[in-house]
Amino acid sequence: MPDSKGSAVWKGDLKSGKGHVSTESGALDNQPYGFNTRFEDAPGTNPEELVGAAHASCYAMAMSLGLGEKDLKADEINARARVTLEEQGGGFAVTKVHLDVSARIPGIDDETFQEVAEQTKLNCPISKLLTADITLDAKLES
Repeated sequence: MPDSKGSAVWKGDLKSGKGHVSTESGALDNQPYGFNTRFEDAPGTNPEELVGAAHASCYAMAMSLGLGEKDLKADEINARARVTLEEQGGGFAVTKVHLDVSARIPGIDDETFQEVAEQTKLNCPISKLLTADITLDAKLES
């Protein structure tokens, strides 16, 4: 399996400094980030938002794998991840990730859907990466 790469450049101190983040694929190319994008709603991104996007996208793909193992295929999986950053012990830590998932899957019952959703939460590669408490709300749409 190939490695994936991301990069970041930071200039200056914490509060007034500025950074840019990029991905090897070019999907992100010099996107701004900084204290103001992380804590003050300035335009740009922040590490928690990027982790959320990574977790949501990984979850959706992993769920499609779990469904495929049951000979099921989703018409659509919508996954969102809310990443919580909190002060802890004189610093900061990502303490929680909440996944909110809704899906349209022909031929599945809610019990099977909930089982696949929970197994996906546990086995998604990004879930395995994180040590934060990960919670899930999963809704099967008709």
